[in-house]
Amino acid sequence: MSLDASRALGATAADELPKPLPGRDTVIQYGMALLTLVLIAAPLLPVLYQSFLDRALYDSGQQLTLANFGRLLRTDGFALVIWNTFVFATLTTVISQALGTLAAVLFGRTDMPFARLFGELFLWPIYLSALVLSFGWYTIYGPAGYLTLLVQSIFDGAPWNLYSLPGMAMIAGVSQAPVAYIYCMSSASITDPTLEEAARVAGAGTLRTLWRITLPLLMPAIAYSAVLNFTVGLELLAIPLVFGDPAGITVLTTFLYNNGVASARPDHGLVATAAVVMLAVVCVLVWLQGRLLGNTRRFVTLGGKATRPRPFRLNNLRWPLCILSAIYIVATVVMPIGALLLRAFTSLLSPMVPISEVLTLGNFANMLEYPVYPRSIWNSLVVSSVGGVIATAMVALIAIIVLRSDFRWRGPLHYIALFPRAVPGVVAGIGFFYAFALVPGLGGVRNTIWILVAAFTMHFIPVGLGAIAPMLLQMSPDFDRAARTQGADWWTTSRHIVLPLLRPALVACFIILFITFFKEYTTAIFLFAPGSEVIGTTLLQAWTQGEVGLVSALATVQILVIGVCVTAARAFLGVKLYG
Repeated sequence: MSLDASRALGATAADELPKPLPGRDTVIQYGMALLTLVLIAAPLLPVLYQSFLDRALYDSGQQLTLANFGRLLRTDGFALVIWNTFVFATLTTVISQALGTLAAVLFGRTDMPFARLFGELFLWPIYLSALVLSFGWYTIYGPAGYLTLLVQSIFDGAPWNLYSLPGMAMIAGVSQAPVAYIYCMSSASITDPTLEEAARVAGAGTLRTLWRITLPLLMPAIAYSAVLNFTVGLELLAIPLVFGDPAGITVLTTFLYNNGVASARPDHGLVATAAVVMLAVVCVLVWLQGRLLGNTRRFVTLGGKATRPRPFRLNNLRWPLCILSAIYIVATVVMPIGALLLRAFTSLLSPMVPISEVLTLGNFANMLEYPVYPRSIWNSLVVSSVGGVIATAMVALIAIIVLRSDFRWRGPLHYIALFPRAVPGVVAGIGFFYAFALVPGLGGVRNTIWILVAAFTMHFIPVGLGAIAPMLLQMSPDFDRAARTQGADWWTTSRHIVLPLLRPALVACFIILFITFFKEYTTAIFLFAPGSEVIGTTLLQAWTQGEVGLVSALATVQILVIGVCVTAARAFLGVKLYG
């Protein structure tokens, strides 16, 4: 959703409504605006404050200082950390954009067989946690992975090394390629096909038309998704933690993790300062995304004619490209996920041992034997269900205030609600940890799952708005005006007219937030305590203890829950989860 477009439409809708009466409406609107401001500012201000203190903010006798920034710059190896982060994010962006753009053209604009099926399978990495994908890649392509051992038994060594920046970027690129695919597909679907038809009439072949017409028209989508993927590359924690740390490759997120969570004596000044640097860089990138989206009008080719683009004919390349696409899907989606699921049902996964001899349910039995694992599954379900309901209710109210009221501060409220897009998960986690340590009386909540509900809700407000706002913008303000002319106030109109009509969007919002909460781990690793673990944090703990079987079993539970949710949402409810 474009912020300027939605604000303009929202203002238009609100201007056509009768002015609300002061009283209940005012209390609800100001109350929600204040709650949103507090929730989003709560983790950011303590991080900023800590970066200017000479000791932990919960200690007495702190002094304001700029020394943390100097110490950060003088930290041994910090320049290499920045360089690794830049290289990793750049390679991730290049790989994801190349794969996503190529897939959008092949699966969306050509007559290649099974294009629709490949398009569906291509999206699956975006549904799963990067942590689970990392374990899947390790199981099949790691040093002791099934395919690695198989190739080593035939040849003298394997031609890949995941414990390197290019190897890590390959995993991240595959997991983020669906983002570029979604943006390019959306752009291609509204492209005026007469330009391509004109090129064909002028004698241009398929490849020339794609290169000279189609790809240039996709440039806004490619540029926007490239900035988005670069931002995600900066924020990624799981892949550098699983593959980079053992090889001594540190990026900014693992620097924060090692000096914060994994350190026996955390250097809070250093951690907060690094988090502020990361937050500043991501804010600039998010601002750049907005600028790129705002400039896309110069590429607009959508006309008034209702025409449908004609697929490009691949002729003799149809089946060769189909086979290459199938190999890619099998190698990057089916095999990593399949190997992880298979590992959960075996005591060992190796090409040297027949699978039938090592089949077992022992990993699941061990998982149920230790209370921490069932508890983390239960906590994840509670956080996702209850948190999803709370977040959906909050997002719905924010959207109605911003787009269907004449609340004086609805414009600033919209900006504030979208700001968490610029807050990396690790920064949000660190910030909430400081906030609950700083504010008296919140100690009892700090070690419960409710701090996770608050942190996840704050972090994913923009995701929920993306699910609700489009439908709200499509609803005519005549519904509101009819009720208001009968004497109903804003809240009565919203409760009896707008919210019932929004029910499909609210269901979609809840499902999207449920899945997002269920797979989230970056924010939680700074906040969980014994008794408030979720699946992501337990996966990381089991991984560091070398419990590969338990990791596979727990990851299988997460994959199954998300798989059921995604399939049911798309098949029975028609929910469009992305794009």
